[in-house]
Amino acid sequence: MASVCLYFQVHQPYRLRRYSVFDTDRHYFDEFQNAELLRKVAQRCYLPAGQMLLDAIREHQGRFRLAFSLSGVVLEQFEQFAPEVIETFAELSATGCVEFLSETYYHSLAFLYSREEFRTQVEMHRALIKKLFGQEPRVFRNTELIYNNDLAHFVSHMGYDGILAEGADQILGTRTPNELYRPPHAPKLKLLLKNYRLSDDIAFRFSNRNWEQWPLTAEKFAQWVNQINGHGQLCNLFMDYETFGEHQWAETGIFDFMRHLPGQILKSSAENRFLTPSQVIDTFQPVGEIDVPHMISWADSERDLSAWLGNAMQSNALHELHKIEAALKEKGDAQLLSDWRRISTSDHFYYMCTKYWSDGDVHKYFSPYESPYDSYINFMNVLDNIQTRLRE
Repeated sequence: MASVCLYFQVHQPYRLRRYSVFDTDRHYFDEFQNAELLRKVAQRCYLPAGQMLLDAIREHQGRFRLAFSLSGVVLEQFEQFAPEVIETFAELSATGCVEFLSETYYHSLAFLYSREEFRTQVEMHRALIKKLFGQEPRVFRNTELIYNNDLAHFVSHMGYDGILAEGADQILGTRTPNELYRPPHAPKLKLLLKNYRLSDDIAFRFSNRNWEQWPLTAEKFAQWVNQINGHGQLCNLFMDYETFGEHQWAETGIFDFMRHLPGQILKSSAENRFLTPSQVIDTFQPVGEIDVPHMISWADSERDLSAWLGNAMQSNALHELHKIEAALKEKGDAQLLSDWRRISTSDHFYYMCTKYWSDGDVHKYFSPYESPYDSYINFMNVLDNIQTRLRE
């Protein structure tokens, strides 16, 4: 039996406007660009993909199930610029076949710097999901699947039953990501690991005509999933929701692929099924313990923190950002705190990455800046103004 656990990450940051060292305007975010990009991605991805998934759930009479993690900042922008997307997610929730996961509200790196801020953002996010969709998340996934033993222990004490992480080779060794595990010193928490090879076949390689498996069909992929039978219980497919229509354009056939995939997986073996993360942890028992003393993530080939902390610019920007947290909260200025939290979103530090080759190309694809150095200078100019407001 192969139980497929399908999870999509949904996130868009508040992108900063070009901000010079002489600028004193307290409006840091490019509202025009943010609105334009969100509406564009809504038309290309969120709306057609949502309808496609609704149709699949209805067609398979509830046998097709999946999960989403939506950052608080993307939900804010949906409410402001594209409320119809919220309605689509509410329709998906109403089917009873869709689960919403918990994460940091601002898609931040808070756990690395401040457990207090981390807890606050997670509680903010949990409350928003309850308000919008009537669900109380049982499973947690940290920003960009950043994970280690300490995070697992902390999240377990926050009351979560499960947590998601990358099935990185350096933590698995000879073991498979296709089983349920547990972290050390958190016996009640269950750990779901991403099958990155099969996930990345869809998310990254689908439209690559130089890939030896191109073109990827739903039937072929279902056969790969079916090969897990006898070699594991799970197939955890974790990826960005923007895979559909944005990263992989509609012209590549990605929607047709996803439209047919549930049916192909369900019919390729009578024992195959789709489960949400909560159903996975309710159905299976861990087969062993996975020890992750150092931070891992799902980003770049290293699958570590180097996408956000790989150079001196990134380290400096994050250090200066979090250095003012206590004073900022003591000041009690709600708008100032909101601005500070919005610039804590991990994307701003991702843009500062100076990697080369394929990883560098991915960073360039997502960045609105000419170079990582432009990103750093722009960010620090904004942070400097926030520090000035703090001193006032």
